Amino acid sequence: MTNQQFMSEMDRLENILFSFALRLTRNYEDAQDLMQETIFRAYKHRDKFAMGTNFKSWSSTIMRNTYINRYRKMKSRKHVNEPVESFLFAVENKSAIANGGEMNMRMEELEDKLRQISEIYSVPFLMFYRGYEYKEIASYLNIPIGTVKSRIFLARKKLKALIGERPSAL
Repeated sequence: MTNQQFMSEMDRLENILFSFALRLTRNYEDAQDLMQETIFRAYKHRDKFAMGTNFKSWSSTIMRNTYINRYRKMKSRKHVNEPVESFLFAVENKSAIANGGEMNMRMEELEDKLRQISEIYSVPFLMFYRGYEYKEIASYLNIPIGTVKSRIFLARKKLKALIGERPSAL
């Protein structure tokens, strides 16, 4: 498809595509952005358009996919509706003393749970947690790698069960 053919087809369908963009976005400015992005992507990939097929369907599909991709991207980002000046505290070089009390309590609780399961499960689990590889754990404990994997799996399972027994917070 030549540039001239592309532009004439796009001019012919501009109103239809814009109304489709408005239906998708429900916002005039966002519809304009979507329309511009669609035209850009369609122009960029105009060589992939098969002559004799429906240009309206092809460009509408590009628009729909662009909208879906943008929606998914925006959904995964965290948005803040406050001005940047409100967050200058994050840039300032004020140091705060970290309070490790909560983390220490969690570690004590986890260590207590580890003491409740058998040592044959807790030792491989702790070694794996500290960064040892399966081979290293197997050679240190003089057991097969499959046994190491099994014991780590069972240790996780037992810990989950023990943690699940925790009384619910009021």
